[in-house]
Amino acid sequence: MPIVRGPVLIQINQRKNRDFQEFDDVDEIVNILKSQFTNRRLYIKYAVDKTEITVNEYNADGTVMVVTDPNYKNEGNSLIIYGLSDKYIEVDLEVIEERGPGYYHCRVRSARRALRGRRDLRFKVAPDDVVATNFRISRHTIDVSSFNIPTSIKVVLEQFQSQNSKMSDVLRVDVFKPDDRDRLLIQMKKTGKTLWVANTAEPDSYRAMNDDFIDMHDLYGDDLPAVMKRYIERGYKSILAVPIIYITESSSSVPFAYIQLISKSRGFGLDDVLTVKDHSFKLIDRIRDANTHLIPMHQHVVDISRGGAKLKITDKNLQKYIMRSKGFIFDLVFKLQAPITIYGEVKVSYTDEDENLMVGVDFEGNSSRKDEMKRYYSILKPMENDYKAKLLKSMKSRKKESPPAPEQ
Repeated sequence: MPIVRGPVLIQINQRKNRDFQEFDDVDEIVNILKSQFTNRRLYIKYAVDKTEITVNEYNADGTVMVVTDPNYKNEGNSLIIYGLSDKYIEVDLEVIEERGPGYYHCRVRSARRALRGRRDLRFKVAPDDVVATNFRISRHTIDVSSFNIPTSIKVVLEQFQSQNSKMSDVLRVDVFKPDDRDRLLIQMKKTGKTLWVANTAEPDSYRAMNDDFIDMHDLYGDDLPAVMKRYIERGYKSILAVPIIYITESSSSVPFAYIQLISKSRGFGLDDVLTVKDHSFKLIDRIRDANTHLIPMHQHVVDISRGGAKLKITDKNLQKYIMRSKGFIFDLVFKLQAPITIYGEVKVSYTDEDENLMVGVDFEGNSSRKDEMKRYYSILKPMENDYKAKLLKSMKSRKKESPPAPEQ
């Protein structure tokens, strides 16, 4: 959603939507504002800086008077205000008239309340408390639907085939293709299972040892004798094929290529299966290195919670890659603590007036290592407690100073 503040156009890229309950009854919305936000803060959505706004007066006709920073310039005839009570809520206002700097007469139009409460307490942190650094971002995303594999990754596969050509009489390393018609390749791509035929002349060799392997009897059925005959006529003694499974930053598995060995002189044993699997893991490490940018710049953490953070990205190179990324791995470094490696899924991004990229990321379920999140929570807990104490003190102070709600 594009918004304007002064001469600067701000493009908000909302990548992850909330589930909302919609309200269009003006009296119900006004009652929510009166009952839940008399002593709680409201803010203007999409303002470049976090801008507080207050409902100063409730009118009998369902309109309200709102007051905000006199330097805030609203463009157009609408405002969205939001706040957090037991759940997150947004209210749409139509600006009827600007009565003065930061002083608006508005009509209440509609509202939305999150179906689930906010998962975690979010609070601001000082630059000296924590920084984000060591960003690891994929250069390319592997398109699972079309298997459009970047050239740089294909080069790694070709190098591996050339360097390991003596592993067997026939060695093939290739990517799965969207138009593959080979029943075996389709099954391997679909399931990520391994093919192992220890002896092509022995029917029992075509059965799966366990669920990690493809069962050729189930796959080919009555066509299996013809498949066996074709292998024997070609002089194949044994066949082994292992899928290359790429694990994305968001922890999804993508079988996108395979290593196939064919022997004309000996049978492959279980040791050969384990060896080729190990090669596939090492190959993935090489692919990941070839497909990953490491940018060790220190960037500012604006606010943080147990489940996510807002980052200010000032490095132009890093901005370029984050803008087209679904998520990335990075390190959080708290003062006097070892780095904590975390995966952040991008929820929202926009560019502020100074051309910094503001990025909201979600941590839940995507840490690179389980123990990292435990350590993260242990560091964050005392910071949360300190913030809660300050927030409670502030709310008590505001309650004492606030005049009673106007009678209708």
